[in-house]
Amino acid sequence: MNLHAINSLTKYPSIPTHHRMDPQGKGGLLEEPTIFTGPVIGTEKVDGTNGRIIVLPSGTWLIGSREDLLTASGDIVHNTALGVVDALRPVAESAATMVAGGFSEILVLYLEVYGSRRLPAWKQYGCGEAAYRLFDVASVPAGMLSWEVERIASWRQNGGQEFAAEPVLGDLAARCDLALTPRLFEIDGGDLPSDIEGMRAFMEAYRGTRVATSGEPGLNEGIVLRAPDRSVISKARFQDYDRTLQRREGQR
Repeated sequence: MNLHAINSLTKYPSIPTHHRMDPQGKGGLLEEPTIFTGPVIGTEKVDGTNGRIIVLPSGTWLIGSREDLLTASGDIVHNTALGVVDALRPVAESAATMVAGGFSEILVLYLEVYGSRRLPAWKQYGCGEAAYRLFDVASVPAGMLSWEVERIASWRQNGGQEFAAEPVLGDLAARCDLALTPRLFEIDGGDLPSDIEGMRAFMEAYRGTRVATSGEPGLNEGIVLRAPDRSVISKARFQDYDRTLQRREGQR
């Protein structure tokens, strides 16, 4: 296997902030929201770390973090970074079995691994037990494995990856017996507040996590906003809005 190609083909892209980040503002937001022209699905942004499960048409599976491949089927030694492999190995084995023979392309499952004591926000979710939620799925033509890494990187950075629309994502989650990140609401894009202050007030109703594994639920990281066909996606993080509004208050 060309591991460099597999890694590059399946990396998850950065999600843009819902209000554009000010390049001169040290993390502040601008009054320039992402435009949704139809329905918007709001999902919980769980505060953990990205993991990915890559299933090849042959049935071979690999597990990666956001940047690196950590292990593959048949490995007896794996990278222990952030507990991703320990959490996702059973999922990878099950997913490879469930989709065996059903896909001619590379299938990539993107999951948020959270709650582990190895992660900074673990106390928001329970007693330190690792858990996971599926948040996206992509398919990649297997023939692209022969591409040069530079060509793959250009393809990915220019939005070449194809992610599953909401109905397909739900079907694959059910097929692999995986829970999705919580669906918080579905509204028309025109009903989203356009200004920063209004958006922060809107978000407050969804401040608590829906995925605590035990104890009193803590706070989540924010909301991911996505069109049902996944053509538009953005993230609204509480820390970005709070930082921006605090700076405004300090400048008065």
